[in-house]
Amino acid sequence: MMGSSVRTAAITLLLALAPQASAGSPAPTASAALPERAAAAAVDAFHAALSRGDAEGALALMADDAVIFEDGRVERSKAEYARHHAAADAAFSKTTSSKALNRTVHASGHLAWIATESRLRGPFRGHQVDRMMIETMVVRRDPAGWRIVHIHWSSALPSTE
Repeated sequence: MMGSSVRTAAITLLLALAPQASAGSPAPTASAALPERAAAAAVDAFHAALSRGDAEGALALMADDAVIFEDGRVERSKAEYARHHAAADAAFSKTTSSKALNRTVHASGHLAWIATESRLRGPFRGHQVDRMMIETMVVRRDPAGWRIVHIHWSSALPSTE
């Protein structure tokens, strides 16, 4: 089953990279940062396509075997995401704006993970949206470049503290 191999690869990557996230870790060298920047650029391009309302452009940055977790539901392929939520996500992203508050990027070999905290605001379907967003993406490098293989989105109302 392709979906379980993606999840296994993602978990293996996260476990392998976890020690690098400690506070005492040295800064990556310039050459080590290049794959991280390229992986993050794929995620940024995905969001830029959605912000333009370009669902097809966003889908082009996803692997066919991508797995998407959103609102407690699972879409087990790029095709399933395309049929169910890609157009709605593009319409939503086109009318709202997101400001990144924190991002962590780690790459190792052909896999990378990007964790982003952001605040999302703007009008959508007659309502004002104001949400704190948490996003984790796992991307895999293939001959065509970095492709998204896993997305996990969650959100909450902003804290009143």
